[in-house]
Amino acid sequence: MPPSLIEIQKLYKKYSLGSGILNSQKRVIPAVNNVSLQIYKGETLGLVGESGCGKSTLARLIAVLEKPSSGNIYFKGEDIFLYDKKALKAYRRNVQLIFQDPYSSLNPRKSAASIIKEPLTIHQVGNKNQRQESVAELMEKVGLNKEQTNRYPHEFSGGQRQRIGIARALVLQPELIIADEPVSALDVSIQAQILNLLKDLKQDFGLTYLFISHDLNVIRHMSDRIAVMYLGQIVELAGASEIYEHPFHPYTRMLLSALPGCDPVNKKRIAAIKGEAGAENDRGCNFQNRCPYKRAVCSEQEPVLAQIEDERFCACHLTGSI
Repeated sequence: MPPSLIEIQKLYKKYSLGSGILNSQKRVIPAVNNVSLQIYKGETLGLVGESGCGKSTLARLIAVLEKPSSGNIYFKGEDIFLYDKKALKAYRRNVQLIFQDPYSSLNPRKSAASIIKEPLTIHQVGNKNQRQESVAELMEKVGLNKEQTNRYPHEFSGGQRQRIGIARALVLQPELIIADEPVSALDVSIQAQILNLLKDLKQDFGLTYLFISHDLNVIRHMSDRIAVMYLGQIVELAGASEIYEHPFHPYTRMLLSALPGCDPVNKKRIAAIKGEAGAENDRGCNFQNRCPYKRAVCSEQEPVLAQIEDERFCACHLTGSI
């Protein structure tokens, strides 16, 4: 495997909810719960799971938009939470985000060129002419033309606005791009264009992606490896083809069963998994309340993410027996 660009070790992020009228005790919600993960240089790591499972919280922690409750994230071997102000600014130049909503993530009072140029100004990269040249080149690279330079976000379509967001993320030539549901707000016909653009840009710029989505078809199209997240924990991690052809964890099987398909045998085999993700269990596996394969050990002991095969991991007591 190539060297790891990002290494996450035992990361926790907990939120405290205030007490209510009927409940005087505060609740602690672990949005990210003991996550250990590596993102290798040059790969696209897909992160998939239901809404509210902690995907975006993990992204914000990697981007240092939030601080963890405990745990570490290393960038090229350096703990990013120990950076001083100068080092943190340099790190953020190397890690950029593409947001879900291509409209609210753009400043409505700035033109397309100004939005793309702003990171160069903040990081003091180049002079005025060099910045203008970089913006013009990037706009062409992402499929926008010179005539659109001085237009404002409301004058663009949704797909065009997302192209502006992609250009803004690329203008500092980062090493890692975190794409948080970058096509979920777009029409299906436009989604394919943006996904293919992202794949082309990865090759052209030598990028590494953390690609977050709840859409398994999108994740399959984009990813080299896939991490499946449930209630703040990684429950399965493997290459994209292995996840889709031979899913190990019951939750992964449930996600795949939700995809449209013509295989009634597989649909019937896992149709017993029902319900919605709820609060974490005090003991045992967090998926036990929804799992049709539940055994006694599932209520007593929490499974750990263990290596099953080369570069394949699963957190389930029943791996290989179901």
